[in-house]
Amino acid sequence: MRALARIIAQRSGGIMANFVVVGAGQAGFSLVETLRKQGHDGPITLIGSEPQPPYQRPPLSKAYLLGDMGVERLFFRPEAFYAEHDITLQRGVAVTAIDTAMRRVNLADGSHVSYDKLALTTGASPRHLPASIGGDLAGVYAMRSLADADAIAPEFRQGARLLIVGGGYIGLEAAAVAAKKGLKVTLIEAAPRILQRVAAAETSDYVRTLHTSHGVDIRENCGLERLIGTDGKVTSAVLADGTRLDVDFVIIGIGISPDTALAADAGLTIDNGIACDAACRTSDPRIYAAGDCASFPHQGKRMRLESVGNAIDMAEAAARAMLGQDITYQPKPWFWSDQYDCKLQIAGLSTGYDHIATRKGEGDGISFWYFAGDKLLAVDAMNDPRAYMVGKRLIESGATATPAEVTDPATDLKALLKR
Repeated sequence: MRALARIIAQRSGGIMANFVVVGAGQAGFSLVETLRKQGHDGPITLIGSEPQPPYQRPPLSKAYLLGDMGVERLFFRPEAFYAEHDITLQRGVAVTAIDTAMRRVNLADGSHVSYDKLALTTGASPRHLPASIGGDLAGVYAMRSLADADAIAPEFRQGARLLIVGGGYIGLEAAAVAAKKGLKVTLIEAAPRILQRVAAAETSDYVRTLHTSHGVDIRENCGLERLIGTDGKVTSAVLADGTRLDVDFVIIGIGISPDTALAADAGLTIDNGIACDAACRTSDPRIYAAGDCASFPHQGKRMRLESVGNAIDMAEAAARAMLGQDITYQPKPWFWSDQYDCKLQIAGLSTGYDHIATRKGEGDGISFWYFAGDKLLAVDAMNDPRAYMVGKRLIESGATATPAEVTDPATDLKALLKR
């Protein structure tokens, strides 16, 4: 039907815009799917450098590593989906350059793909340790892609000694999987506490206790001096305090950096990622961006969010903008992390909070509510989906609840939504 519509449009003098999307992760998939759902009948090409169809990344450090999820369950859609929706999926090929004058992207195999409008959903790459301190030794891994997870998986042997560098969510999720599989896990964090960049001390305390109860050795305010190897394979680590640890392998979880090289080489403005306006449009009006690689205006500042939720929401907004719809992207931040039998759910942005209200939920549930004065900014909920749901809806609607209401066990949270 789309091929017929294209022929009719061409015969009647209509223009069928050719859309190209570079980057086949969550944002890239969401963008091309939204283009079709919104009625675009023109050509769509999705280009990804990995050999697999677009897949979920969050399970890589959780269910996939545990062996609870097979590779095909990672895929957003079966490969047949793309042909059925007339989406050209080019896998396993890197884009080497964007030719803005000719309006085409050049590929590593020497071919090129022309576009009328282009979207960059290139994501982000993990930060690595310098080679000068052992970052290039065998047995030192990042955790970002399916290839990373497949490379690490054989190392997860019972009794193996694992060092995790970095106390963010990726490192902590990997620690949980390793502990469940019987490894001896040491996690070091250079900051005074784990999750310091993204969560309040109350959440850090909760997560630390969770891990230590499962045997993970967490060392905060503890940096890495260097890794030491034998025959090119990591065998030990020297910490900043002089402690030497024998290790079998190392996972580096020290953050990610937005992939902006293509955009920068094409002359696009870079500002904490690929700089976009409120319609997800870059400094080139024919090029859009979304996801981890892109920053956007928010409350008078420029923001970049590293989350699945933002990748989906911003990609959907970008698709609508590419179709000519009047769009102003407003993020609705949410995030989750599974560690052991704990599901941590986060809504909102905690930046600028001055007070934490703690609410005990049912069973082992607990939530921490971030306030600036009496304004609710964010909620961290552990095994308390009701607190998460209510907090998220309050934040997104611009409503609030007072700290006193939140901490009072007699308060019916759902009733707060009806005021």
